[in-house]
Amino acid sequence: MTRPWRRRHLGTEADRATFRTLHSASLAAPALRAGLTRDSAERSIRHLHDLLGSSPAVALTDLAGSLAWHGAGQHHEGQSRDLAAATVERGSTRMFDRSDLPCTESGCEIRTAIVSPLVVEERVVGTLQVFAAHPTAGLARAADEVAQWVGAQLELAELDASRTRLMEAEVRALRAQISPHFIYNSLGAIASFVRTDPDRARELLLEFADFTRYSFRRHGEYTTLAEELRSVERYLLLEQARFGDRLQVTLRIAPEVLPVAVPFLCIQPLVENAVRHGLESAEGGGHIRIVARDQGQECVIEVEDDGMGEDPDVVRRALAGDTSLDSTGLGNVDGRLRNAFGDDFGLVVETAPGLGTKVVVRVPKFAPGVHA
Repeated sequence: MTRPWRRRHLGTEADRATFRTLHSASLAAPALRAGLTRDSAERSIRHLHDLLGSSPAVALTDLAGSLAWHGAGQHHEGQSRDLAAATVERGSTRMFDRSDLPCTESGCEIRTAIVSPLVVEERVVGTLQVFAAHPTAGLARAADEVAQWVGAQLELAELDASRTRLMEAEVRALRAQISPHFIYNSLGAIASFVRTDPDRARELLLEFADFTRYSFRRHGEYTTLAEELRSVERYLLLEQARFGDRLQVTLRIAPEVLPVAVPFLCIQPLVENAVRHGLESAEGGGHIRIVARDQGQECVIEVEDDGMGEDPDVVRRALAGDTSLDSTGLGNVDGRLRNAFGDDFGLVVETAPGLGTKVVVRVPKFAPGVHA
């Protein structure tokens, strides 16, 4: 007979202590992953105090002074800066006694402090301070271990910030590569309609404004496929105003993939390459086909032209980031896709001289940390 579940079957006291420790760490981690700030310190300090057990008080500091305090004896918080400075100078965990913590409060239980440096990429950025009635080897070791864990979380925050800065720099570089000829040609095409067809000139001018507004927006690494394709349509409308019937476009988009998150400006550069390298030099113009389809756990986007094609070795150099090539962001897009989703999701390019070019983009429908 199956016995009913009861709370006493949760395990030993050691099991429960392990669970409490892991739970407290999981609650502190999200705040610390934002970096060492007053806000992150205040949101994490209570959970760090839980990690350290029965010590009367815990504080977090940066190099300038206290960021957060939790527990008894807050009248000692003003001493945190000097304790931090002495610890940073030494570069390792220090223990302070009552002579370093003068106090006139009757009944104050704080008589010692253990201060451990918070190290991020070999730089001390702050301290974890544990206050107690009496120093013990166990508490000193616990303070040192928790400080190392906090430092690891702050290091992950630095990596996240570095990755964000890198992504932003790559997008800025891609914006800088948006063809000036396209801008001049678009404005020229719009101007040509001002007298002959003012309504169309007005519509094209609005499309141009929306295209540039989207391309130079300053927030978000990711966007939805729907937004990216809307920008592509604006780009193609402007190019068709210049090329007329020489540029034919087919779009076949599965509605279910429109909400999928993709890196910002990851499709438009591929379409611009198709126009510039595939069709612009072709006497009779050409046809661009854009397909986005649902494929199980993935979304597959294809940009294909029937233009001049390219030497595969040149494409390999472009994907490797050769800046001497006249290729609008091919290596940039490939790198950002790999950074976002992994090396399995880089660009696939099928081309040969005289046979056109097809670029295939695969993105997962759902990926951790990727949100439009």
